[in-house]
This record gives sequence, C-alpha cells and structure tokens, in this order.
Amino acid sequence: MQAYVVPGLLLILSNTFMTFAWYGFLGYDKKPLWIMVLACWGVAFLEYCFMVPANRIGHQAGISTGQLKVMQEVITLVVFAVFSWAALKEKLTWNYYVAFVFVLAAVFMVFYFKPGGGAKKADAQAPALTAAPTATPAPDEAGK
Repeated sequence: MQAYVVPGLLLILSNTFMTFAWYGFLGYDKKPLWIMVLACWGVAFLEYCFMVPANRIGHQAGISTGQLKVMQEVITLVVFAVFSWAALKEKLTWNYYVAFVFVLAAVFMVFYFKPGGGAKKADAQAPALTAAPTATPAPDEAGK
C-alpha cells in the first residue's frame, strides 16, 4: 500500500497543474489565444515535473504501467470534478456519477486481477496446433 502513496500524491499535484493548464484559461476570453497557449505550456511544464517522478517511483515500486495509467485517470477525473464544480461553477449530474462508477470498475479490474492468471495458464498448457503435412500428388506419366 505504501508503494502507492508517493506516486499518488505526485499524481494529484501533476493533475492539478494539468487541469489548470487545460481549463484554467477559460475565464480569460479577452486575452489573445497565443498568450494563453504559452501560459498553459508553462503550467503544463510544472505538471511534467510531478508526473515523470510519479511514474518512475511507482514503476520502481512494482506498480505496472497499466496500473499507473488507471490510477492517473481516476485522479484526473476527481481533480477535474472538483475544479469544474469549484472554479467553473458547473453542476455534476447523474450521468457523471454513473461514469465515475464505470471508471472505478476499471480500477477494480486492473488492481484486483493480476497478470498471469486465468487464460494465460490455460493457453500455456494447451497443445500447440500444427498444420498437417499435405501430400503432393505424384506426377502422372501422361503429363510428361
């Protein structure tokens, strides 16, 4: 469990910066777009300063890349939901909650079922299928 704490905290920080980079500019309609793009790139740089270490530390602690990605997506959705509600004053409706349940189902699938079980064992024990040799007809005497 401790292997998930540091990467999780770093992912929360990185996703907070990324959410501001992607959506924080929406309140600045009067600013030229090119200025907003440059400002968002600067904020996104900070996101990478936390995302890269989170992935490296998590991977070195034995978290698979698939698990890191699912963890990151869940954190992204939670950070975005809070930002959307608090900063943009948008209401979360029932369909968002249903979508979050499906994402949590993905988390369960990735973290509960470990690789190497189930079908992989059965496939390893199954005999290999090989093509049967085909007989080539002997040349007939009339064809010479």
